[in-house]
Amino acid sequence: MPAALRQRLAELRGPAAAPRPLDARALAALAANPGCRRRALLDGAGVDKTALASALGSPSGFGQSQFAFMRGNAFEARVKADDGVELLRLLGVAEPGEVRVPDLSAAGPEGRTARTALALREATAAGAWTLLDHPMLALEVAGSPAYLEPDAVVVGPDGRWTVVEIKSFPMIDGAADAAKVGAAARQAAVYVLALERVAALTGGARVAHSVLLVCPRDFSNQPAASPVDVRKQLSVTRRQLARLTRVEDIAAALPPDITFDLEGRSPEQLAEAVEAVPHAYAPECLSACELAFHCRERARREGAVEALGRSVRGELGGLTTVGAVLAAARGDGDTPGSGEAGDPEGGPGDPVVAALRRAAALRAESLRGASCR
Repeated sequence: MPAALRQRLAELRGPAAAPRPLDARALAALAANPGCRRRALLDGAGVDKTALASALGSPSGFGQSQFAFMRGNAFEARVKADDGVELLRLLGVAEPGEVRVPDLSAAGPEGRTARTALALREATAAGAWTLLDHPMLALEVAGSPAYLEPDAVVVGPDGRWTVVEIKSFPMIDGAADAAKVGAAARQAAVYVLALERVAALTGGARVAHSVLLVCPRDFSNQPAASPVDVRKQLSVTRRQLARLTRVEDIAAALPPDITFDLEGRSPEQLAEAVEAVPHAYAPECLSACELAFHCRERARREGAVEALGRSVRGELGGLTTVGAVLAAARGDGDTPGSGEAGDPEGGPGDPVVAALRRAAALRAESLRGASCR
């Protein structure tokens, strides 16, 4: 990263604030909404979005209880016990023999990334089962480096690298919650994408596109596993991350005095700084972004149709506000740029307006029928 950009990002988050590292969950959320420049900039600058949301008066509901955190750590330790023998059994290897578990410790994320790459190359050349416990991978996103730490990566004797995702949600009767599995698959796809960069420089290596999802069996602490094909998520993630506007381009478009430093700034000043960066709110952001409540409030205040969902926004064409939609449905004469009363700039034959008026007529007819009964 150029020194000038590094300095600008430090000014944006505040000179005294330590940068928050990008993780796979954040990258998966970025890939799901690549048009949101606000999140791309805040994540690229390492801004603490949780603290920023609280300072804006719209705290997020993110977080994990201490009990859940401890339970998750205990379950992960159980899965990786006996130098990974139990984990390889879940992978379908009955007699793995001796399992190599290399030491991946090093100074800083750059050092750990280099040590992981070396361990992957050595494991592939050795041709033996190897378990990498919490390796460190690197991926460049919108011009900023992101350091990722999967739960584990297993290297097989044939040179295949398999990502292991260990989650604390249960797998009941062999199946887990579909929404949670989908979120885990999107997160794992980021790890696979980062691993592919290393495998491209390693002879004889190939990255499996099927990750191993490990969860507690039913309501016990016994591990159960299921392979999850992430080829679709991998393709979407690769395409969406490539579409992200580079962080330096977003920062260059901002006034030079804009900063998200929490020290000595009022909620109004912070809100002004946040609103200077375009966003792309959608209801899906509520489960993926700490600033979702703040962005939702602004979208509702402006009457933006994005607050109703991306599918609704796509169906409404040139109508960008709820007020314009209602005016078009009623045929009011106050819709700007109309060809006739209530029509958007597309003209009197706009199919969106015709569909809205048809829906309004059906609703009115239904209400009249209900009142008669």
